[in-house]
Amino acid sequence: MSSSIGAMGCSSSVADRRSERVIRAAILIQNWYRFTMARLEMRRRYSLSIFQSIEYADEQDQLQLSNFFTFMLDHCTHPDSVSHIFTSPSVSQVVDEGLYLTEFEKKIDVPDSYYGPRLSFPLTVEDANALLHAFRNEQLLHARYVLQLLCETRRVLKEMPNITHLSTSYSKEITVCGDLHGNLDDLLLIFYKNGLPSEQNRYVFNGDFVDRGKNSMEILIILFAFLLIYPNDLHLNRGNHEDYIMNLRYGFTKEVSKKYKDHGQQILCLLRDVFSWLPLATIIDSKVLILHGGISDTTDLDFLNALERNKLKSLMRPPKSVRDRQDQLKERIPTTRPSKHTAGKTQHISLSGSAEPSGSNLPPDPALKEWKQILDILWSDPRSQNGCTPNKCRGGGCYFGPDVTAKLFERYNLKMLIRSHEFKPEGYEISHNGKVITIFSASNYYEEGSNRGAYIKLNPELIPRFVQYQVSKYTRRQNLRERVGTIESSALKCLREKIYAHRAELTSAFAQYDLNGTGRISVNDWAAVMESVLQLELPWRMLRSQLAQTTPDGEVDFMSCFYDLKIGQPIKEVQPALVETLCRYRKDLEIIFNVIDKDHSGLISLEEFGQTWKLFASHLGIDVYDESLDKLVLSIDYNKDGHIDFNEFLEAFHVVHRLEKKANS
Repeated sequence: MSSSIGAMGCSSSVADRRSERVIRAAILIQNWYRFTMARLEMRRRYSLSIFQSIEYADEQDQLQLSNFFTFMLDHCTHPDSVSHIFTSPSVSQVVDEGLYLTEFEKKIDVPDSYYGPRLSFPLTVEDANALLHAFRNEQLLHARYVLQLLCETRRVLKEMPNITHLSTSYSKEITVCGDLHGNLDDLLLIFYKNGLPSEQNRYVFNGDFVDRGKNSMEILIILFAFLLIYPNDLHLNRGNHEDYIMNLRYGFTKEVSKKYKDHGQQILCLLRDVFSWLPLATIIDSKVLILHGGISDTTDLDFLNALERNKLKSLMRPPKSVRDRQDQLKERIPTTRPSKHTAGKTQHISLSGSAEPSGSNLPPDPALKEWKQILDILWSDPRSQNGCTPNKCRGGGCYFGPDVTAKLFERYNLKMLIRSHEFKPEGYEISHNGKVITIFSASNYYEEGSNRGAYIKLNPELIPRFVQYQVSKYTRRQNLRERVGTIESSALKCLREKIYAHRAELTSAFAQYDLNGTGRISVNDWAAVMESVLQLELPWRMLRSQLAQTTPDGEVDFMSCFYDLKIGQPIKEVQPALVETLCRYRKDLEIIFNVIDKDHSGLISLEEFGQTWKLFASHLGIDVYDESLDKLVLSIDYNKDGHIDFNEFLEAFHVVHRLEKKANS
């Protein structure tokens, strides 16, 4: 009896030990899993921070470029080479509105070899379906129909108010979509999941239809077609990218010119006018305000509803009276010494939402108020802190806090603000105690797998219902580790290119901490230099292991930041400093040269090239390397006809990743 009891006790203790081991193993696995997931989430977050910081820095560069165009008009010996980008053609110059259908039919022939949609006006649902089918199969709509569609769209938009008022019903919910940025697959997926626009299925598209993606034109054509078919059921708000100067930098101008070589300029001129007629905001059930960017502490919906919205073709090009006013303020109010980041940059105008300094004593300017009111609603972003301050990250609009939102809601008896304008990993974000919703509809915005897209459904209860989605080009869905790896690799590649473009500044700043010339500095000093030069507000200490090597004693070999990078093609005629400068401003120069190249031949004269570069260098306050540049220009005029292919020239100044090049060879 006692032996059997002992055996039972022994087996019980063995079972207990086994159970303990199982529990310990489970805890270890659970801890490992949590640690692994936390690391993946950390990598994902810092990768998205890199993308967003570089995006906002690029928007600041775009502001500087807009300032340069003004500077160029004042100093160029051939101002007509750039003035066409700012002179808005009159309606009669583009087309006589009363005759456009017959005029285009007479002037633009559609050949029998064209197998795309053939539109007839007024449009029908069958026409819209034909467009969707054609674009799914990567067909182009013929230029004649594009121009006719744009003219008809402008006619309809001109009849619409600045702020559209809608009402919901249980049988007619309203779907609100955010930024699409040329991603046609996202629009097609929204229509597949949510249905096509109709009298029973109403939509509000909240701006930024174009730029960045490769199918901006197709998105516009689809949205404009449904607008013409259902003008009371599909509504469009203007975004900050519905702006012809923004389009120069972010791809839409290039897309149109490439797809419609013969009629591209006509289409772009007409689009400039169409964009200016897009409504500024939508209000649903007198409670929900929908606009692209945000608000400021001076946002006045009554004033916005009454102004002439089409006068501002581009917010990047403020009215002349506003620019003159800024010049007067500069003369009256002493400026502070510029920071390292702004030194050498001529700032003709700031696209900030801040008010003028008190005591300026300048008379009120209606043009300034109109410009600022529209600027604020297209460019501003919410933040968690109270107050309203200039949006320094973007260089335009303001940051508005919960108190600013509450004040506007109280004044106009509002309940909710729906805005877009900002990338969100989940496609949407709720802030200001549920009062502000950001909706972003472009999935995979930075990289495949970087984010979901989303849209909002609203019924009379005005409780938002979010629908998320993500377009995928892969037949097999990537796992989380693969997705994060792809995003991280792409983000770090962009960041390394940014670092290399500032090599001279970084090297000089590093040297100030390396007093003994060892080539090594502390991690803290390295991180401080990276932020002071690049101004990207990134977690540099966390990123150090991805960007630079350390010595056994924990110091950073600061030149290792540049080891795996080089300029695309070595060009003997160019001094290293000039190579770096051309690399850094390559995107700006491409835009400038494309503006000068009015016939889209890809060629500009040596005189125009030299003068433009010197003006650009003077505007930014950077050194001009006359002799080196002259030798370079002469060396790339291969057939000695006095012209250069500037796209080929600029291709020589892009950053190549050495390891990537080896892998591909």
